Amino acid sequence: MYAVRKWFAFHEETLANETGRPADGAAVRKIAVACVLENPYAGRFSENLDRLLKESPKLGAEFGHRLVAALGTDKAQSYGKACIVGVEGEYEHGNALLTTAFADPVRDALGGGKAWISSSGKRGGPGTTIDIPLAHKDALYVRSHYDTVTVMIPDAPGPREIAVIFAVATRGRLHARLGGLRAADIKGQDGLR
Repeated sequence: MYAVRKWFAFHEETLANETGRPADGAAVRKIAVACVLENPYAGRFSENLDRLLKESPKLGAEFGHRLVAALGTDKAQSYGKACIVGVEGEYEHGNALLTTAFADPVRDALGGGKAWISSSGKRGGPGTTIDIPLAHKDALYVRSHYDTVTVMIPDAPGPREIAVIFAVATRGRLHARLGGLRAADIKGQDGLR
């Protein structure tokens, strides 16, 4: 049902922290996948946003497939989602693509997740940057996993497009030392997998 113009993937691997101290374990891999699609409500107000909502579970399933492929043998420990709505659309149009109906298939593909998925969004044009907040997928209050992925798509979104983005990380921040609940302490989880 969506008119998709492009898919975009972003991958970074951090081997040392900002002061140059090598990773305390595995490197942090952050992966973001974005879909740029036509906004069927651009330029007009509609009380009903079903043209965005109805097929969002299928869109989420495709995001899940692409994220799992990008992760390879690694597992996602944290995640977040975002949207950038072209200037002829409403912020609400992007949010319609980030609901639970969209997110649950992504969550399932990544092996589940008990915590809500942090999100962000804005309106903008091609080259707009967005910071996607990350939090642990099974327990929101794991401080070591509060992080951010910054994404920019050079040619999107156009005025009548929406960019939908989902990001994951394979572990918490390097040398996180702020205390609190640890990933390894989450009941029923083995933590840093």
